[in-house]
Amino acid sequence: MINEEARFSKALKSIARNQELKAYIQNSKELFPILMKGANRFVAGETRREGIERVIKLYNKGYQVSLEFIGENTTSEEECMDAKNEFIELIKDLGHKQMKATVSFDLSHIGMMISDSVAFTNLEELAKVAHQHNIQLMISMEESQKTDTILSLYKRIAKSFSNVGITLQVHLERSSMDLNDLLKAPGRIRLVKGAYQEPEGIYIPRSEELNKRYIEFVSMCVERNQPLSIATHDENLLTELKAKGLLYRPNVEVEMLDGVRPDLLRSLKEDGIQAKVYVTYGSEWYLYVVHRIAEYPPNIYTFLSDVIGQHTVGE
Repeated sequence: MINEEARFSKALKSIARNQELKAYIQNSKELFPILMKGANRFVAGETRREGIERVIKLYNKGYQVSLEFIGENTTSEEECMDAKNEFIELIKDLGHKQMKATVSFDLSHIGMMISDSVAFTNLEELAKVAHQHNIQLMISMEESQKTDTILSLYKRIAKSFSNVGITLQVHLERSSMDLNDLLKAPGRIRLVKGAYQEPEGIYIPRSEELNKRYIEFVSMCVERNQPLSIATHDENLLTELKAKGLLYRPNVEVEMLDGVRPDLLRSLKEDGIQAKVYVTYGSEWYLYVVHRIAEYPPNIYTFLSDVIGQHTVGE
């Protein structure tokens, strides 16, 4: 069963980048609304208003919240500007509601595919507005070939803004060296196992070895009192981290994607652990949802149930 799940996950990751399939689904008047019913468990809606409504509901229940306007690999300067402006309005809206919140995004959504200069200019503007409104930013990690550029841009912005954090994929072989470097910056580090399909030889597959490495990374951050987001749905891994006392530190939070294991996150919150829900909105949900199912294959049953029947979102 484990091998079959691994094969299924690998297959999903391979079709996630299929632009023809994505375009077909998004342009299909018949297929799009049907699949959107399943996507709604993982995506708050297509508009900023729907995203904010969702995070307010979670925030009022005692959860930390992170919100993202979905998008990546944007190659049009006009679209990058539109995305940057959407993030600015999102930051302002959250700030005006005086919410302690995080805004997450991909650098390839705001200009990195055009040039480092465009990406940094937009990133710097977001950081300034976020600082004014007491909002945290979290830069997501993308495919390994983008890692050097992403880390370089992050280190530049971290020199001026401590409210900007960075995501690190634990499964990449290079990440041990990257973590040592990132611990020199003040921003929050968000640890994920890694969801992208990568070339053989540069990553560690899902295994006990990877879990052990994840725990080592968490321990390193905790020892340095580094603000840390533990972003995983792996219950066994979280149980081990909890037993070691690593989840109760004031700078540590456990982050899970909206719609994935809300029962587990709720139990952690009730146990006094800082719990964060990662909420998304926007029309570019195809890649996001495919990766969510690839990351945790049992999600396919939930997805299909929502497509066929009544959709209900848990905490």
